[in-house]
Amino acid sequence: MRILSKRQLKEMVLYSPQHIARLEKANKFPKRVQLGPNRVGWVEAEILDWLQLKLANRE
Repeated sequence: MRILSKRQLKEMVLYSPQHIARLEKANKFPKRVQLGPNRVGWVEAEILDWLQLKLANRE
C-alpha cells in the first residue's frame, strides 16, 4: 500500500486542495488518512479506483 502526499495527489488529480476538501466532505472523493497531528495522506489504490470510475463514466 502506498500513501500519497498532497503534492502527489495534486499531480494525479489536478484539483485544488480546496476542491478536494469539498469533494471529500460531500463523500464524492476518497477520504484522507490522518498520519499525524499535521500530516495527511491518501491511499493510492483508492485514488486510482476513483479515477477509473471517472474514466468509465465520461461518456
